[in-house]
Amino acid sequence: MMRLTCMRYLSLVVIASLLSSVACGGAPARRAPHPSALPAASAEDVALARAGNQLGLELFARLGEGNLAISPASIVTALAMTYGGARGASATEMASTMHVTTSPDETMRIAGDLVRGWNDPARSAYDLSVANRLFGETTYPFAPAFLAATRDELGAELERLDFAGDSEAARGTINGWVSDRTHARIPEILPSGSVDGDIQLVLVNAVYFHGAWQERFDPAETVDSAFHTAAGADVLVPTMLGTRTGYGDDEGVQLLELPYAGGDVAMLFVLPRDRDGLAAIEARLSADRVQAWHERIGTSEPVLVQLPRFRIETGPLSLRAALVALGMPSLFSPEADLSGMSAADGARLSLRDVFHRVFVELNEEGTEAAAATAVLVQEESVQSSEPPAFVADHPFLFFLRDTRTGAILFSGRVVAP
Repeated sequence: MMRLTCMRYLSLVVIASLLSSVACGGAPARRAPHPSALPAASAEDVALARAGNQLGLELFARLGEGNLAISPASIVTALAMTYGGARGASATEMASTMHVTTSPDETMRIAGDLVRGWNDPARSAYDLSVANRLFGETTYPFAPAFLAATRDELGAELERLDFAGDSEAARGTINGWVSDRTHARIPEILPSGSVDGDIQLVLVNAVYFHGAWQERFDPAETVDSAFHTAAGADVLVPTMLGTRTGYGDDEGVQLLELPYAGGDVAMLFVLPRDRDGLAAIEARLSADRVQAWHERIGTSEPVLVQLPRFRIETGPLSLRAALVALGMPSLFSPEADLSGMSAADGARLSLRDVFHRVFVELNEEGTEAAAATAVLVQEESVQSSEPPAFVADHPFLFFLRDTRTGAILFSGRVVAP
């Protein structure tokens, strides 16, 4: 007698992150570096941030060519919450892929520490807030321990939605929540057709940052200048000019780190010395290398800066193939063990997909960026003498970092502004 397998699809996690600029007028002001008012990050917070950086950079290497931006912090937070419900071999698989050595419960707690750090009111020079919410099917029995952990550690209260009766309305509610928390930069993380009557849970996180450069660029000094694209063509792009500190160099690259007001967040730019040298630099990318680049930044030597304005919108990108290749194949199969999420008898959960969407815009005032990640889970009931010059007129990398923990909030490449 043939046994039938019934499948229900569970969209588990949506992460939305935003960084945006303060629109401030007037001439640029020179300010001394702002000492951080925040306490030093704990070793375990730094370790999870570094693990997220490494995973993000490994995913970055598998997501194609051209302009690209991702949010490692968004992705690792989404996967940390997913890992919180993983058990057995699936937990082992996730830990290896995520580069963590802590248990699912401990990882969720540490992720909560990172979130609480980003919500610290001492970050008063800019706005940085993190919000979480669970959207669950009205009748699905979730594991009380999982709900308690997401609520207590990450502040994610459960809101029931009628996915079975009106899946489009439920999708609209979730997309509206993400759009609101990202100031409409991520208007839709769950695309048409992604939500149906079998959806059981969507876990949503939104991060919002609103800040300006510590030393803004003067718009009156912005000029159209040639940028040598990866395709070999030259294009004229609005290019910001100024003199800054925060210069460094390393083998094959020039480095520039520009802090935002408050000094707790900064953008690290990595410019290959060779116009066609980006691929070789990316081949060596790692969390340790990014940290080493940061440590090579000087604080006093002036540098002439030529930096294009740019705007990048990517996604929603499917991360499924990359995560499978990096070591999570069983999580996307009936062999997955996410039993820590469900209280349903005989139910097995597996990932359907992970979607990621990002917006980044950089200008004279600061940076605006938004990211969203959605992890779709399915339920299977089995049955020199001159000042140095940093002239970014060819493809380069950027890393927007939380300087307290070293977490990469956003990273990307610019090959054609």
